[in-house]
Amino acid sequence: MTDKKTKKKTQTLHERLQKLRQQLAGMKKQMDDPAEVRDIETQIAAAEAELEKLKGQ
Repeated sequence: MTDKKTKKKTQTLHERLQKLRQQLAGMKKQMDDPAEVRDIETQIAAAEAELEKLKGQ
């Protein structure tokens, strides 16, 4: 992967993480569906893992 692609992917992941964290905060306040909260937490973990993988390259 080129530096430009890595940089863009990193930026996209940061934006996605920010949106997911906002969603998670809103869901935790309402707690309508605990399964949705777990799903968002899983998505956050996956995005963070991918970000760490990109940093290691």
